[in-house]
Amino acid sequence: MTKKLIDIDLDALAEATALLGTKTQKDTINTALREVAAVQRRAKALGELTEIAATGAFDHLLDKGNYRP
Repeated sequence: MTKKLIDIDLDALAEATALLGTKTQKDTINTALREVAAVQRRAKALGELTEIAATGAFDHLLDKGNYRP
């Protein structure tokens, strides 16, 4: 893991610590970063699903090879 020296909003850090239930600043920051990435991935997936729904093109999902690696 790389060490970085950055300025952090302590009020935001305290709120994130309480919301995430983490014990250390490091855990809070790492958990928050992972949560943001997960939310963005879900939002992207929802957007893609919305586009598919708009066209009514769900038939390609019947073939598992289209969405499984």
